[in-house]
Amino acid sequence: MFSWSKREGKKDPELFQNVSEGLKRLYRTKLFPLEDTYHFHDFHSPALEDADFDNKPMVLLVGQYSTGKTTFIRHLMEQDFPGMRIGPEPTTDSFIAVMHGEQEGMIPGNALVVDPKKPFRKLNAFGNAFLNRFTCAQLNNPVLESISIIDTPGILSGEKQRISRGYDFAAVLEWFAERVDRIILLFDAHKLDISDEFSEVIKALKNHEDKMRVVLNKADQISTQQLMRVYGALMWSLGKIINTPEVVRVYIGSFWAQPLLIADNRKLFEAEEQDLFRDIQSLPQNAALRKLNDLIKRARLAKVHAYIISALKKEMPSVFGKDSKKKELVNNLGAIYEKIQKEHNISPGDFPNLKKMQELLAVQDFTKFPAIKPKLLESVEDMLGNDIAKLMTLVRKEEAAMPSQSVKGGAFEGIMNGPFGHGYGEGAGEGIDELEWIVGRDKPSYDEIFYTLSPINGKISGATAKKEMMKSKLPNTVLGKVWTLADVDKDGYLDDEEFALANHLIKVKLEGHELPAKLPAHLVPPSKRQEQN
Repeated sequence: MFSWSKREGKKDPELFQNVSEGLKRLYRTKLFPLEDTYHFHDFHSPALEDADFDNKPMVLLVGQYSTGKTTFIRHLMEQDFPGMRIGPEPTTDSFIAVMHGEQEGMIPGNALVVDPKKPFRKLNAFGNAFLNRFTCAQLNNPVLESISIIDTPGILSGEKQRISRGYDFAAVLEWFAERVDRIILLFDAHKLDISDEFSEVIKALKNHEDKMRVVLNKADQISTQQLMRVYGALMWSLGKIINTPEVVRVYIGSFWAQPLLIADNRKLFEAEEQDLFRDIQSLPQNAALRKLNDLIKRARLAKVHAYIISALKKEMPSVFGKDSKKKELVNNLGAIYEKIQKEHNISPGDFPNLKKMQELLAVQDFTKFPAIKPKLLESVEDMLGNDIAKLMTLVRKEEAAMPSQSVKGGAFEGIMNGPFGHGYGEGAGEGIDELEWIVGRDKPSYDEIFYTLSPINGKISGATAKKEMMKSKLPNTVLGKVWTLADVDKDGYLDDEEFALANHLIKVKLEGHELPAKLPAHLVPPSKRQEQN
C-alpha cells in the first residue's frame, strides 16, 4: 500500500502512492496518537475512520421548514428518492443521507452506523433518539455517482419544539459540517425569518464558512422591488449572526421544475442557478484538496488542545486542594489561552470556543490529564511542515492525470448544451441558428457612419477606426479585443463588413455580455467565410 524506507540514525520522509492513502497513513501514525493522548475526541470531534477519507463529496442542506430543501434535492436529481416527503408543513423529520446504490431502498440509522463502508459510524455517540431519526436513501441516479446529499429536518421556531428533539441538533449538524464539502443554507424569500434555533445552528457552523453557501429560494413569488428588500434584510441578518468581514455568497432563484410565478427576473435566476450548479459540479475535482485542508485544520486544533490540557495538568496540585484549583483554572481559562498564544506563537483563531471549552472541562478529571509530550507534537509539526507539502504536490499530479471530474446527470444535463443552455442565443451567441448574418440587420446604419470616415479603397485605417470606436467609452483593453476579433483578415484595416462587426461586438459588450475569446463562425462576415475555409 505504501513504500517507505528507514536508514540508520535518520528518518526519511514517507512516500505515498495516492492522496487518499496518504491522508489515512498520516492521520493514523502522526495525528491520532496526539488526539488519543490528550482526550481530543472527548472535547471536539470523534476519531476519523478510513471511510471519512474514501467517501464521495457530500452536500449538507440546512434550513427552516418549508424552505425547499427536499424539493431542491428532487430538482437536482430529477427523481424521487425513498423517504421523500414534501409539503408546506414540517415534513422531513429525519436526517436522510441520499446516496448512490444499485438497489433502491432505505437503510435505518442503527444499521447505518455499523457499516464500515459508510462514513457515519461515529454518529452512534448521539444515541437512539438521533439514530431513530437518521436513515440512508439509496438509489441508482447519475448525480449520486459523484456526490452524496444530506437532507436535514426543518429547523423550527420555539423553545418547546427545540427541546423535544431528544438529541443535540446543533452538535449533529456540526459533526456533519466537519465532514461535508459544501453546506447550503436555504431561506424562503416569501417568508424570510431566522429563528433562534437557526441562529444557533449557523453559529455552530462558524468554523466552516469556507464551505458555506446561501440560497434565497422561492424568489419567483415576490416582485423585483420586494426581492431587493428581502435580499438586503437577509444580508443584514447574516452579518449579525456570522459576524465576519467577508460576505457570504448568496444565490437567488427558484430551485424546482415548475413555472415561475413572477418571471420578471428570469435571466437573473438562470445566471444564479448556473453559478450554483457550477460550484456543486466542481466538488469532485476539489474533494482531495478539501480533505487535506480539513486534516490541516484538525491538526492545528489538536496541537492547541494538547497545549491547553498539558498546561492545566502542570498547574494542578499533587495532593491537596484539587477541586478548588480546578474551578480556578476553568474560570481563568482565558488567561491560560493568552499565555499559550505568547509562549508558542499561536494565532487566537486556532483556539476552541472559550465558553464551550469551560463547560466541557467542568466535568473532566484533571488528574488524569497527561503532561506535555514533545515527541507527539514534533510528529504533528513534521506532518504539517513536510508531509502535507508532499501530499499537495501529489494532489496536483492526480488532478492533472485524471480526466475532468464533475457532477453529471439530473438537472445538470439541462444546462449543458442546446438552445436552453445558459446564455444560448444571447450576446455574441445571438444569431447562431440563423441563415443570415446577424450583423447584417444593423449594417445599413453602420454603413452610414463608415462612409463618413472617408474610406480609401473600401477600407479605413486603425487610427480612424479608433477615434470612432472610442465614442463607446469602453476601456482600451476591451476595444483592443474588439479590434482583434473584427479585423478578420488581419491586414490592419477594416472594410465595411469588418467595421459593422466591430460595432456589433461593441453593442454586445455595452449590453452586459462577455466578448468571445475567438470569433464564432456565425459572426464571420460573409465575404470572409471562404477565406477562412
